[in-house]
Amino acid sequence: MDADHTLWIRDVAVKPGLVLAPMEGVTDITFRRLIRQIGGCGLTCTEFIPARGVVESHKRVLDAVQFDEDESPLTIQVFGRDPEMLGEAARMVQDLGADIVDLNMGCPSKKVCAHSGGSALMKEPELARDIVRSMRAALTVPFTVKMRAGWDPDHKNAPELAQMCEDEGAEAVTVHWRTRTDLYGGTRELDTLAEVKRRLSIPVLANGDIVDVESARFTLDHTQCDGLMIGRGAIRDPWVFRKIEAHLLGLEPVTVDVTERERVLLGYFEGIRTRFQNDHGALGRMKKISRYFTEGVPFGREHLRPLIFHSHTAEQAIDQVQSFFHELREWEAGRPSRLDTAA
Repeated sequence: MDADHTLWIRDVAVKPGLVLAPMEGVTDITFRRLIRQIGGCGLTCTEFIPARGVVESHKRVLDAVQFDEDESPLTIQVFGRDPEMLGEAARMVQDLGADIVDLNMGCPSKKVCAHSGGSALMKEPELARDIVRSMRAALTVPFTVKMRAGWDPDHKNAPELAQMCEDEGAEAVTVHWRTRTDLYGGTRELDTLAEVKRRLSIPVLANGDIVDVESARFTLDHTQCDGLMIGRGAIRDPWVFRKIEAHLLGLEPVTVDVTERERVLLGYFEGIRTRFQNDHGALGRMKKISRYFTEGVPFGREHLRPLIFHSHTAEQAIDQVQSFFHELREWEAGRPSRLDTAA
C-alpha cells in the first residue's frame, strides 16, 4: 500500500486497501450498499457466480451481479472448471461493468468443489493454469485470483499456485490461511501467506478471521501483505472497515453506539424487504445476517437473535428489533428494562 494506504491493482486504486470478500447469499447489492454507506472499504465484491450461469444468461446469476452505477471499484468473481467457458464468462462480466474480474479458487463449499471448482482447483494445478491463461487472455481489466492455503494441511501449495498465477498475468492474489479441509475451523497459520508475499511482486491480500483492529494489525505484521480481505467479520461488524482504516491512518478510534447499531440494522432490513419479492425470502435473509450481527450487540445472542429467529414475518422481525433496542437504551440509561433480569 502507498503511504495513504492505497492499494493499486494495476491502474485500479483500492483506497484503503481493505476489501469486502465475496460471500454467497450475503454480498448482494443491498449488503454492499450498507458497507459502502458506512465507509472504510476500498473495494467491494459480488457473490461468486458460476461461469456456466453467466454464459447461459441465467436470470438468477445475473441478478447476483447487479450493482449501483456509482459502485466502483467493483470485483465480479466467477467459478468453474472449463477454461474456455471461464474465459467467455470473464469477458461477459467485464462487459457488464466489472472493474476487476476474479477467479474463485478458494470456495470450500461441497456444491462448488463437487464440480471441481473453487478450492478443488488447487488439486489440479495444470487445469488451474489453463483457466488462468484463458481468463487473462479474455480480459482488458485487471484479473485477480482468490485461493486458500491449500487443499489440506499436508498440501499447502498456495505459494506455488500464486506464483503460477503471477507468471500467467494475474495482477493480485488473495490467500485465505485456511485449507479447504479446514472449512471454517482450523488453527490460524499465517506463515504460508507470508511465503506467498515473499515470492510475488504483485499485490497479495490476506484473508481469514480478520474481525477487528487487533486481528488486522496482527495479520499485516506477520504476513507483510499489501491489503486485507474481510468476510464474515463484516457481517458481525459492518463498521470493521472504518475501524481498521482509522487505525491505519492514525485517527481516533471509531466507536459505535446503540442508536447507530439500530439505525444500520433497520436500514439493512428495509433494504432486504425492498429487494426481495416475497416476505419469506426477506425474512430468511434477515435471520441469516442476524446470526452474525447480533454477536456485537449487548444481549444480542441471548435476546435479540431469538426474537428475530422466532419472527414469522419480516414486519414482525423489524418490530422486534425496534422493541429490543428501546429496551437496551433504557437499560443503558439505568431505567427499568426487560433486560434487567439478564444483566
